[in-house]
Amino acid sequence: MALGDSSKKIELFTPEYYRTCAIGGFIACAPTHSSVLPLDLVKCRLQVNDKLYSSTYSGIKTIIKTEGLHKIFTGFAPTFIGYGLQGAFKYGGYEFFKKQYSDLIGTSNVFVYLASSASAEFIADLFLCPFESMKVKYQTTLPPNNVIGLTKNLYSGLIPLWFRQIPYTMVKFTTYEKIVEMIYSKLSKPKDEYSKIQQTGISFLGGYIAGIFCATASHPADVLVSKINNDTKIGESTMQAVSRIYNQIGFKGLWNGLPVRILMIGTLTGCQWLLYDSFKVYVGLPTSG
Repeated sequence: MALGDSSKKIELFTPEYYRTCAIGGFIACAPTHSSVLPLDLVKCRLQVNDKLYSSTYSGIKTIIKTEGLHKIFTGFAPTFIGYGLQGAFKYGGYEFFKKQYSDLIGTSNVFVYLASSASAEFIADLFLCPFESMKVKYQTTLPPNNVIGLTKNLYSGLIPLWFRQIPYTMVKFTTYEKIVEMIYSKLSKPKDEYSKIQQTGISFLGGYIAGIFCATASHPADVLVSKINNDTKIGESTMQAVSRIYNQIGFKGLWNGLPVRILMIGTLTGCQWLLYDSFKVYVGLPTSG
């Protein structure tokens, strides 16, 4: 069946259904993460050196002035590929595990959402990690220095990445499910009586609010991912690097760049759910939530 061909419906919970959800996840994540690269670039650099720029706007302005306009999209290729693959396995995997766990216990609830999103993200990060490592190395290497060791230790940040992404995704999907559920419970009509455009609008709103929560929950690990990919000593294990970096920056340092990340992740997450559900509607599937 060609995408968008309504003459044949995709049967729910079949291999074709999960493949379609994975494609939707790629479409949702690759362009959204790439589009917020200017914010991500400033955020990562501030996590490595919080005195580098006085604000997000100042950071973007300084980068354009000193490095060129194109530099605000530093790391575009690994971001697009890495987060596209992650999105495919995250969204497709979430749909798969949610069905499996719901069938196992006989119902769908918060615990199912948490377990499903954690399982999907654990796998998705195996595909994201090397590209995330390359992206951060590109972003945090300031001129006139050149990026070195780009393809070395690509999985050195996997454990911190899991600590960042798994709580992030657990909060993202669970909060989204509950927020959308709450929105529909407050409205005057059942979900099915609203148009697809209205339903995707609710998906965006639920996703944006969920993004604020998951950005905050995962931020300390996000800081450590940036620091480790920028500053891991030769022969040093991941846990040794985490311990050394924490001793340097302390608890307060784990929250460097949080306001920028809330703005970035809130917008990004809202747009992801909008794109994901718009794609599902396009191929004839029901919206999420």
